Amino acid sequence: MAGVRSLLGQRQPELTAGAGPQDTDVAQQAQGHYRRGRTVMRAGELAQAIAEFDRATELVPDYAEAIAARAEALDMLGQSEAAKPEYERARQLWAADRPGAPDRRYVFRRPGRFTFEIESYELALNRIKTGSFPHMACGNALLVLGRPGEALKQYERALKLKINDPDLTALTGEALSMMGQYLRAIEAFDFALAVNSKDADTLSARAIACMALGKVDEADADWRRQIALLGQEQPAARACVAFRLTDYALAVTEFGRAIEKEPADAYWRLYRLTAQRRLGISGSAADAAPTNAWPSPLFALHAGAISADEVLAQADTDGRRTEALFQLGVLALPDDPGLAAERWRDVVASGAPALIEHAAARNELAKLGA
Repeated sequence: MAGVRSLLGQRQPELTAGAGPQDTDVAQQAQGHYRRGRTVMRAGELAQAIAEFDRATELVPDYAEAIAARAEALDMLGQSEAAKPEYERARQLWAADRPGAPDRRYVFRRPGRFTFEIESYELALNRIKTGSFPHMACGNALLVLGRPGEALKQYERALKLKINDPDLTALTGEALSMMGQYLRAIEAFDFALAVNSKDADTLSARAIACMALGKVDEADADWRRQIALLGQEQPAARACVAFRLTDYALAVTEFGRAIEKEPADAYWRLYRLTAQRRLGISGSAADAAPTNAWPSPLFALHAGAISADEVLAQADTDGRRTEALFQLGVLALPDDPGLAAERWRDVVASGAPALIEHAAARNELAKLGA
């Protein structure tokens, strides 16, 4: 497990929400071009490699790995000046990814498409016939890519080699949960927790599955158990759990500590501002970094500088729309609880259950009796 933790042990955005079959097909085609580009690049066919990377980015314009590989190929051709803006573009794309919630399993905490890692694991599987690790590692990469069905097959193969392994069983639960098979996912999490009741990551995963089914009390019980297990040295993770629970007093404290450790993280400032507003405490919407990038529009919304329609127009992904709807509910609550409930019902209906806002919206609705 240590090897995968090293590879995937950073925070990662929620990449899978709202991905349809056509989106998945396009992404897989792009990955195919990227992989072919890497193959011919290793063979020294740099012009052909660049053509493959171009095809990948035509399909998926923000494919940072393909852009970086193209820059590398240009560099190898001696075209370093042409390569520089490509490296910078890839760097900006990686930097723009929203880090995933730190209260979730390590697999979900790093951005990227992991095409190269999958290729490496598949190569290892051709050579290592008896080990479960390559199956698990390949499954993890597929899970991050939003391909839970394929990931599940890898985990099941690994379980044939490590029968009843609780960590692998929990990972099958993650895949099932991403597939919307929440009852089966909960069964897997129950098995893993029966072996290790103090597995904070699996408690979080089971809470998400329960919340997706509308089992608010059961989900909250698991999150309360998780927060009790998280150490004081993990303020961001503790803060995210507190926000899911709508325990805003604790969230303000923990996000304050998280900001001390990670002062550049705009989301910690946004969530602290949101929690302060829900507590009736004055907070500064000018706390955001001076940038036009998301989530700056949400700070502008709190400051009254833009309208609901304007912020929704700037919410250009499903996840951002969910974030915007949740904030609109928070801002509407004092004067119009009915409108707040409507916004939060939209979050529940359209937001991915793994998002912090989904859990917080369900808990807000429970408080309103809506």
